[in-house]
Amino acid sequence: MHPTPRILMVIAQRGYRDEEYEDPKIVFEGHGFKVTTASQRKGECLGKLGGRAWADIAIHEVNPHDYKTIVFVGGPGCAQLLHDHEVLFLAKDAYQSGKVVAAICMAPSILANAGLLEGKRATSFSGEKENLEKNGATFTGNRVEIDGQIITATGPEAVSDFADAISKAMVE
Repeated sequence: MHPTPRILMVIAQRGYRDEEYEDPKIVFEGHGFKVTTASQRKGECLGKLGGRAWADIAIHEVNPHDYKTIVFVGGPGCAQLLHDHEVLFLAKDAYQSGKVVAAICMAPSILANAGLLEGKRATSFSGEKENLEKNGATFTGNRVEIDGQIITATGPEAVSDFADAISKAMVE
């Protein structure tokens, strides 16, 4: 019997975008995937729109090899993660290990800052376009963009397509 595929969702301690975390998590669990939530520290996290989530693990404790996919969630709190060396290392290590690395809204800038979007097609919240291009990405502006093992999305309006793209990648 195969072990249950595992997804790590990375959110900011304060100000993650509620629906970019909650809606995909429901989809992933509905497909039978095990979802673990990580943040700057273990414990309660507060969403921009008032949601509450529980970080099961602190980012510095994560072993990316324990997961098939790493998902970085956007929202204004994500700004705290864009240059965090532990977050950038996690993204880079997961990518180099052949994991699916996904990011939505502002979070594709984490992938850009980690050097993962060089020569890749990507999308994000429009405010991050310049940073993605500066780091070598071809910005498409599509709601969801898949380039190899990297999946990026624009924001709340793309949540459903984003979750579906990740779910599909989990079973390939």
